[in-house]
Amino acid sequence: MNVIIIGGGPAGMIAGISATKNGDKVTIIEKMNSCGKKLLITGKGRCNITNSTDINGFIENTPCNGRFLYGALNNFDNYDIINLLESEGVKTKVERGGRVFPVSDRAISVLDALLRILKKLDVHILTNSEVKNIIVDAGEVKGIRLDNGKEIYADKVILATGGKSYPVTGSTGDGYKLAKELGHTVTNIKPSLIPLTSSSRECMELQGLSLRNVSIKLKHNDKVIYKDFGEMLFTHYGVSGPVILSASAHLIRYKNVDELLKSNSIKLEIDLKPALTEEKLDLRILRDFEEIKNKEFKNSLDKLLPQKLIPVIMEKTKINPKKQVNEITKEERQRIVKTLKCFEISINGIRPIEEAIITSGGISTKEINPKTMESKIIKGLYFAGEIIDVDALTGGFNLQIAWSTGYTAGL
Repeated sequence: MNVIIIGGGPAGMIAGISATKNGDKVTIIEKMNSCGKKLLITGKGRCNITNSTDINGFIENTPCNGRFLYGALNNFDNYDIINLLESEGVKTKVERGGRVFPVSDRAISVLDALLRILKKLDVHILTNSEVKNIIVDAGEVKGIRLDNGKEIYADKVILATGGKSYPVTGSTGDGYKLAKELGHTVTNIKPSLIPLTSSSRECMELQGLSLRNVSIKLKHNDKVIYKDFGEMLFTHYGVSGPVILSASAHLIRYKNVDELLKSNSIKLEIDLKPALTEEKLDLRILRDFEEIKNKEFKNSLDKLLPQKLIPVIMEKTKINPKKQVNEITKEERQRIVKTLKCFEISINGIRPIEEAIITSGGISTKEINPKTMESKIIKGLYFAGEIIDVDALTGGFNLQIAWSTGYTAGL
């Protein structure tokens, strides 16, 4: 049987591996000059291959259509991709939050392993080639037509072109057009796992500052949209980092979010000292103050905070920086505690989709058989990876979606 896979990303490559193991003759068509360009930038170039959690953990970390993945995850789970890569010499390690990385800390080692497997299986890879149409006759796939007019016939076609994020890697949304032409529904396309923007002056003053072990709450009035613990980063446009990216996946799904962002009614609350209660933090500050009671307030927080954060905290507390520590009142000390436990900034938007780690939205899961990834509309057409309307939080979950749906489509 001849199988054509459109797209040479993680989902397309793993689909090629599983299809050839069935004895199919496989051709991967990739419009870039090589496969796996986006894979090389995942996990900040380290490649967060998957996560060590169980299947239920994957579903819980997939806020968009997670239950659709049960069949695919059962076909090919996190241990399957780890075992496949380790069989090619790519040793793996587990880090914070169950994140799985190659021991080499280099995404290229993962890509090279996949390409070696494809070569051994005699998968034909056609690069610098763009698919213009999928050829269909009487509701059944017959092949594809390239933009140069050449037609290649096949019994099955797997569409694995990715989403619209990071277009420089080849993800430009071409697959949505190909699917729409065949009658498929493409749900609303939005950026996800994306930095958030803020007009708060504090972000500009703190740009470049990375905070570890902080707790965050993204709120609308008193309603908590998302809360998390981990690492974040201030930027010239707002905030980024792992906890912020995960928060964005929930924010984009919040009711009337565009209007709320315009009205500055979405707030980010940062607890800079989550390990300490307000009472314990107050005692800690008292203890620090006791040691330096003759110093000015502006020189009193060095042990507690990063240097860059101190002037901003002082401004928020409205305490005179030149005031001596032994003159600071209990009420003023409480203001310091409240500011550290609830450092608030307004969120007014999200960055462009080109900067998103993944795309939210895609081919409607209602039109795909979850057991096989085959289209319910066109016989012999299959979908894999980010093009499907399924997306997850950070931590290796999205790459696992690509591995599992790609492998299933290849079967």
